[in-house]
Amino acid sequence: MSLTELTIADAAAGLRARKFSAVELVRAHTDAITALNPRLNAYITPTADAALQAASHADEALAKNEARPLTGIPLGIKDLFCTSGVRTTAASNILKNFVPPYESTVTANLLRDGAVFVGKTNLDEFAMGSANITSAFGPVENPWKRNGDAETKLVPGGSSGGSAAAVAAGLAMGATGTDTGGSIRQPAAYCGIVGLKPTYGRCSRFGTIAYASSLDQAGPMARSVRDCAIMLQSMAGFDPRDSTSVNCDVPDYSAAVGRSLKGLKVGIPAEYRAEGLSAEIEAAWQQGIEWLKAAGCEIVDVSLPHTKYGLATYYIVAPAECSSNLARYDGLRFGERVPGDTLDAMYEATRRAGFGPEVRRRIMMGTYVLSAGYYDAYYLKAQKVRSLIRRDFTESFQKVDVLLTPTAPTPAFAQGEKTDDPVQMYLNDIFTVPASMAGMPAMSVPVGLGATGLPLGLQLIGRPFDEETLLAAGSALENAAGFTHRPAIRAEGAK
Repeated sequence: MSLTELTIADAAAGLRARKFSAVELVRAHTDAITALNPRLNAYITPTADAALQAASHADEALAKNEARPLTGIPLGIKDLFCTSGVRTTAASNILKNFVPPYESTVTANLLRDGAVFVGKTNLDEFAMGSANITSAFGPVENPWKRNGDAETKLVPGGSSGGSAAAVAAGLAMGATGTDTGGSIRQPAAYCGIVGLKPTYGRCSRFGTIAYASSLDQAGPMARSVRDCAIMLQSMAGFDPRDSTSVNCDVPDYSAAVGRSLKGLKVGIPAEYRAEGLSAEIEAAWQQGIEWLKAAGCEIVDVSLPHTKYGLATYYIVAPAECSSNLARYDGLRFGERVPGDTLDAMYEATRRAGFGPEVRRRIMMGTYVLSAGYYDAYYLKAQKVRSLIRRDFTESFQKVDVLLTPTAPTPAFAQGEKTDDPVQMYLNDIFTVPASMAGMPAMSVPVGLGATGLPLGLQLIGRPFDEETLLAAGSALENAAGFTHRPAIRAEGAK
């Protein structure tokens, strides 16, 4: 097995056993980025030189038996996390030359534990999108191909599509993502990897460029459930600089992987059998139910009656918060400036040049629902419905320990297939948005291939701050599925 196909857990063990060096491990990944990134566009800013220097320091730590949990492990960092001295763009022209003087808490935690950053991964601009096609630096290509169709370019999902594509193709062993309405889980499903959105407040938002502050949450993306547990162990924790960070203990997540599921109650929400759910996703869901039964779980039918309002509510709350958060990018305090004859003209020119069409659309939507005369009718009502969505989950978790649903209604689609209709694009998040609105932890696990040879994912949703149960159930699904498929475009055997 090549170094680019190892899991984080196996690579960490190999480094400690001196089977290979951190420099060799990191160089294998930076070479893969050099070879494949011009095609996949998974990275906006590769950082090979800095990564190899960090790998050399990792080898010194290993030689002294001073290794931390992630020492020498090459990771991709979504270009939404501020990284000190390294360009951070949010995939937007308005920040194309922004170099932060400070480090986000999540990336600082990963560096503390020895991780090596090989680059900043591409994303939908300001994390607004479900296909990674809104980036000012160009779309990301999914490394997977449909059977018999090597030409059609598929989307990797979004907004964390660059992270998902990088992990799937062997350009990183793991990567950070952010999830506002499904932006970790949906691309994980499209690219055949594992993606975990922790409970809101579990990982600090300090130093993460904001889209919707009451929804944004950082999380890990990797090729196995255990790898996500290892990454989350480092990423999570209380941060007094983030007012939404929750001060609670971080458990040993790896200990939950492989834990017995005997007696675990798994809820199956009736409302997730929605219109537009493909037959192969439905079949994968049923197979997942059978696998969890075989693992000793009790299957319980539950109802989340306000699920049908989740998407509409999300597209009021999230744009409203985005309108507020992005007001700071005016050419004076933040971002690139375009001159104008008057102050208003400068604002207008700066924001027109700096923001892409999808970001402008969401700012306008958000400004509208917050405006006088519409605030009560839209935003206030949406917040009330959000409370009902959260109550549905709370009541269900009085009966069950975890929920099992599809992650996305279909496998990955082609670039250009749905992009002309924003509503169709928004529907890609129909199964992921409710858990985000409620702040619940959720994870996507790859469970097989569909009829066209593309990966299918199932979603597990858990109680707040009970990521351990998600990891235990996810590892059972992972073991039963035996998903070892790799995409057509990858570091070894790349076409």
